[in-house]
Order: sequence, then C-alpha cells, then structure tokens
Amino acid sequence: MKDMSYKIVSSEYLIKRPWLTARRDKVQLPDGRINPEYYVLEYPTWINVIAITKEGQMVLVRQYRHGLQRTNFEIVAGCMEEGEQPIDAAKRELMEETGFGGGEWQEIMQLCANPSTTNNMTHSFLAKGVERISTQHLDATEDIEVYLFPQEEVRQMLERGDFVQALMIAPLWKYFSVLA
Repeated sequence: MKDMSYKIVSSEYLIKRPWLTARRDKVQLPDGRINPEYYVLEYPTWINVIAITKEGQMVLVRQYRHGLQRTNFEIVAGCMEEGEQPIDAAKRELMEETGFGGGEWQEIMQLCANPSTTNNMTHSFLAKGVERISTQHLDATEDIEVYLFPQEEVRQMLERGDFVQALMIAPLWKYFSVLA
C-alpha cells in the first residue's frame, strides 16, 4: 500500500489554552501539492466508562453541556492527566464524578471523535461490579448528578436517542450488542 501521509512543512499555534488548542499546519500531500491551511484541534486523551453496580444497575451522570446548551444523561467521561494511564484515568474519573469504584475493568474500544481534525483518542472502559465507596470529588466548575438505572432502561434511552455524545453512544451500543 502506498504511503498516504502528509508532510508538515510548517506549523503554528493559533490558540493554546487548557481546553482548546488550535494549530494551523502547512502540509505537503504525497503527490507534492501544498495545502497551506490545514487546521488541527489538539486535545488530551479522553476516557469514558460504562459502570455497572454489583446489583446490575448502570451508573449514569447528568450534566449541562454548554456547546449544545442542554442538560444530558451520559456515561462517566473525562481527560487523562499528564503521565496517567488510560485505566487509571478511568478509575479516577468514575470515583471523582460518582463516588463509585472497585469492580472488574476492561477496555472495550478506542475511538477518535474526528481523525480529520482532532489529534486525540478516547479509551472506553467497562467496569462491572462497582459500588459506592466515596462521595463525589468534583472540579470547581463541575455540577454533576449521579443516577442508577436498570440496564434495560438505559438501552431504551439509547434507542430513543436520549444520548447525544457520539463517543459515548458507540461503546453503549457495543455493550448492548456484544457484551451484555
């Protein structure tokens, strides 16, 4: 197979903030053509967690998402910290957002929101047999409600389109179609 990768001729940051980094690359395509403006959004690695309690309930969170200006049900999600492994970030985020922990963990998939314009991956985990072992430890700007739902109700929510975050919908579908 031929090498289809672009060569970066030059690169400059347009904005570099903790939650938004935008870069403009000048790239050379394999056939020699130049694209002077190829934009890339840089993000830290993300994780998300499908958490199931010892009693078989699914742990969901509900929070406001300003981009869409609406409040949604979601699975636990967050960013990896510098030097952190995906599994450790997933366990930390579940504990911080919900107070749940323990259980048996497995990574079920890796996704990229848009490999055309973003540079990060999302690691999706399934945690079975979790239990509440602490209180929430939210960041200063987080306002998260924790809910427990029967698995069948979560599947119905998924089928109705109640979840809107694609990086959460994909692992939920995988769970219900292959792993449940």
